[in-house]
Amino acid sequence: MTRTTEGSIGDGLLVVDKPSGWTSHDVVARGRRLCRTRKVGHAGTLDPMATGVLVLGVGRGTKLLTFLVGSDKAYTATVRLGQQTLTDDAEGEVTGGQDASGLDEDRVRAAVVDLTGDLHQVPSAVSAIKVQGRRSYARVRSGEEVELPARPVRVSRFEVLATRRHGGLLDVDVQVEVSSGTYVRALARDLGAALGVGGHLTALRRTRVGGITLEHAATLEQLEGLHAGADAGAGAGVGERLVDLATAARAAFPVRELSEPEARALGFGQRIPSAVPGRADAVAAIGPDGTLVAMLDESGERARPHVVLAPAGAG
Repeated sequence: MTRTTEGSIGDGLLVVDKPSGWTSHDVVARGRRLCRTRKVGHAGTLDPMATGVLVLGVGRGTKLLTFLVGSDKAYTATVRLGQQTLTDDAEGEVTGGQDASGLDEDRVRAAVVDLTGDLHQVPSAVSAIKVQGRRSYARVRSGEEVELPARPVRVSRFEVLATRRHGGLLDVDVQVEVSSGTYVRALARDLGAALGVGGHLTALRRTRVGGITLEHAATLEQLEGLHAGADAGAGAGVGERLVDLATAARAAFPVRELSEPEARALGFGQRIPSAVPGRADAVAAIGPDGTLVAMLDESGERARPHVVLAPAGAG
């Protein structure tokens, strides 16, 4: 059983601007110390090379992570055309490529259009996907050949922002918005393959998870400063950056405002009539006092709580 240490900053989401070189697990471990609780998790891994929005759930905020993992995500990235790597990003050894000096921007933009929309994407072999109980990256690094099946993804935006030439290489800055489970480095690989020169990702910055953006984020240095200030008796500490449950839910999910009887019923785990029967997305149910009562499933005629966050009588 996970126990919250005395002095925990409370419940909610802490949005971190992850630095390059840190794993998501590293950030969670630091978050546990800064938030003074073991009850910290994250809503979707970022590769060590990547930076940007990493959403941490703190306390009861961990109950929101399941729903945030499935949210769409936005990134800025740089694709290097003319080289392919083992990992489809700059952390892997170069395994091939062709001179990209003959590529013009119109050809690149046309290939980008072909990689936009509903696709079947083969994930990067060096990934955390399990193959017969073992991580794919572990199999690749031990010398095995791994072929992962394609999976349906949606690339709702794939836009070229700028290009730069480096000898026989072409760097392409892009902006992408994708469904959960989409590998941006696989997009880089597939763009290079479509153009016949090979490609990989050299930079990746996540700018949004659902409705949570970099505007909500703090760097680890900022959080460390707040933590030190609180220890010195100056300010409220990391809790200043904690996004409360209701605010976080309003930013990330469809919202249903509850009446007092509805809030009470859901607090006891009971069902209530659906406001929009057949709705596929999880719905944030907000009580009259502004608290997040539950995350709702309104797929049927009667809404049921996926999870109750403010049990009846808890206040």
